[in-house]
Amino acid sequence: MTWRASGATASSRVGRSIRSMTFPEAAVRAQVPVEVRLQLVKIACERADDEQAPFRDVWTHNALGLALAQDTGWHLSLTEIGRILRTADLRPHRMRLWLHSPDPDFQTKAKAVCRLYTEPPSGATVLCIDEKTCIQALARRFPSRPAAPGRPGRFEFEYKRHGTMTLLAAFDVRTGKIYGECRARRTAADLAEFMEAIARQHPTGDIHIVWDNLNIHLGEAWEKFNAAHGGRFHFVYTPKHASWVNQIEIWFGIMQRRILRRGHFASKTSLVERIDGFIAHWNQYEAHPFNWKFRGKFVHHRAQAA
Repeated sequence: MTWRASGATASSRVGRSIRSMTFPEAAVRAQVPVEVRLQLVKIACERADDEQAPFRDVWTHNALGLALAQDTGWHLSLTEIGRILRTADLRPHRMRLWLHSPDPDFQTKAKAVCRLYTEPPSGATVLCIDEKTCIQALARRFPSRPAAPGRPGRFEFEYKRHGTMTLLAAFDVRTGKIYGECRARRTAADLAEFMEAIARQHPTGDIHIVWDNLNIHLGEAWEKFNAAHGGRFHFVYTPKHASWVNQIEIWFGIMQRRILRRGHFASKTSLVERIDGFIAHWNQYEAHPFNWKFRGKFVHHRAQAA
């Protein structure tokens, strides 16, 4: 025999049963005290050590939960830990690269470079120069595959090396145009030849060169070079460990993303042709000055700390 209850009767029975139920106090979700939440935030803002989180350089939700239980006796779920961290806008598992500049003249040098960007001398040329070394000519084993619905594009993991090249490049701050030469090495002689080419490209007027403190950028050789060209060259150095102040680094990043990161080069020759082609394309269609700003927060923080 089959017993059936109508929908209305079944619903009313379920409703009465729920209303008559009493939940034990232990089943009610406990509220996390404020001091426990603050302790979790405090732990997340500290560096993980082997006592709290053995053999971990950064915090995970699970490691934070164990450390919190050790300190307070409270055992929080991973969901609750994540909720507290999001409320405090904390992401302790994420790390960013940071480079401290030990240069005592950081502020003076940074201001000198920024002044050239924002107030270039009338009639003068401002060039940002640097070398991008060890550009690898990598040949992928199989051709890259484009994206498809529901699937990202893919490029082959295995590759064959065909050597490396170095790009010496100069970025014109006013026009955004690039002059570059690919060479097998980066030596003082290579740089001297490159600078002679720069002098030929700009036969008149003052030239302000922004570059870093690499050993081949220093020394009496550049005083002699400047004297040989009538004193037209003015060398401005970025602060130590602050080559990011040099605008050529921005362009190097563009080139890396556009043609190098996923490129396929069967030889060093094909690599050079690709780089030269990109420079020509950039100068003809995309050259523009960078709207670059340095807010100087690091300088102010150092001054306050001092």
